[in-house]
Amino acid sequence: MKKQLKYILPALLLLGSGCTKNFDSLNQDPSSLTGITKAELPFMFAKAESAACLNQGYYQTVQSLYADLYAQYYALNTNNFQTDRYAINDGWLPRPGIVTYVQTVPQLRTIFENTDPSSGEYALAEIMWVLAFHYLTDYFGPVAYFDAGKAQDVIAYDAQDKIYDDFFKRLDHAVKNLKASGVSTVFADNDLIYKGDVQQWIRFANTLRLRLALRISKVLPDRAKQEAEAAVAAGVMTDASHTATMEKSTLGGDGNGLSNVAAYNEFSMSSTMASYLKGYNDPRMKIFYQPAVATGEFRGVRNGSSAISLNNPLNQAAQTSNAGSYWAVWSADNKLWMPQLAARKHVMMAAEAWLLRAEGAVNGWNMGGTPQELYEKGIAVSMEYWGIKDEELIKAYIQGTSLPAAPGDLENSPAVANIPVKFSASPAVQRQQIGTQKWLAIYPDGREAWAEFRRSGFPAMYPVVQSENADLPQGTFIKRLPYPSSEAANNKEELEKGKKLLGGPDNAATRLWWDVD
Repeated sequence: MKKQLKYILPALLLLGSGCTKNFDSLNQDPSSLTGITKAELPFMFAKAESAACLNQGYYQTVQSLYADLYAQYYALNTNNFQTDRYAINDGWLPRPGIVTYVQTVPQLRTIFENTDPSSGEYALAEIMWVLAFHYLTDYFGPVAYFDAGKAQDVIAYDAQDKIYDDFFKRLDHAVKNLKASGVSTVFADNDLIYKGDVQQWIRFANTLRLRLALRISKVLPDRAKQEAEAAVAAGVMTDASHTATMEKSTLGGDGNGLSNVAAYNEFSMSSTMASYLKGYNDPRMKIFYQPAVATGEFRGVRNGSSAISLNNPLNQAAQTSNAGSYWAVWSADNKLWMPQLAARKHVMMAAEAWLLRAEGAVNGWNMGGTPQELYEKGIAVSMEYWGIKDEELIKAYIQGTSLPAAPGDLENSPAVANIPVKFSASPAVQRQQIGTQKWLAIYPDGREAWAEFRRSGFPAMYPVVQSENADLPQGTFIKRLPYPSSEAANNKEELEKGKKLLGGPDNAATRLWWDVD
């Protein structure tokens, strides 16, 4: 299938021709293309999956140098880039839109136009549509959504609350149709995530619905409760084997994006991560990261370190921790990092569902367990996924009373927080514990981790050492990405409408609709 995909992708990219300079408009109606048959639809779905989850060519400038830093999974150890200090690179800003509107939407629109709305194929396309757009809208806020991919000269921006409302409708529709379809597989081996396993896709869709329900829990608590309870009742991920990972290849530029950039070794474990992992004696540290090549020790870097600080060898690659060996392996003979491009890409962790349910239970929702039961199960499932089988070790971690530690970085940072892993009797502390463990459990999904940090405020993080963004004074955290300046030239009227829907200035300090405190 990979060879077939390699040859069909260039043709599929033509679906987006004419809009690579435009953030939101698609000037080609995919349903009008001639020669499209159902035989091509599985390959289109595979292309949409690969794009929405970021292929090798887009990972760095869509996720690695934005969300992965803002989620503080990593910190830059080089002066090659400034986004860790909140400087905005306008040249990169159109790229999340290209991923969505050029590489994902045309394929999914074509599937919608060529399948029955009650079919399994339509359902999987709907799920992928929601996945792709929740990434995009949670970066920018209002975006072109309802008319995306249609053959129109102007595509309007839509309010984020309206977009989320449609997310829930689509996911509900998709799950009901998958359950009613009576089929066990859809798209089969062309599905890069689950090989078409319908039951896995049902759990994925419901877990995504649960994720989005928690996202709106502060702004629409009643709707959030309704959607979360419906998702859990319909069946979310529970077992480590339900984790969604995507097939990757060393061919055709479809390798694991994190593996690719880890080989550049321009980022290291963040001090925030080091504080939690070291303080908790977390067995996942040696999986998530690797000891520094020069010292054999785990060492982090503060996010937003100054240019002067990054010139200090103690903050540079050789003396700090790279991503784990799952993604890149050090070759002592060649003195370089070898990317593991064929490593499966993590899309959604099963442990996330348990921890989302734990927070929902703290809210008083029916999540099928107590907050403590769900919290502890989430930690255990995360450990199991990463191959940690020692039950006594896991139990000791869950009951641990140690606190985050000083990370031992160049800034002499104190411990980032003062909460243990052992579940607290205080609901306020419980929320922080759940948020912290969810952040650890969904690693390395920086896009989701940044969104949840903005929404919940957890985990506690160090502020950037230095901000190079006038809208983000020292001590504040980035809230969104501004719209690309190219939109003012290509779609000015609709852009202005989008800014009004945003409800604040088009800068990195304006909160999104669901980010209310």
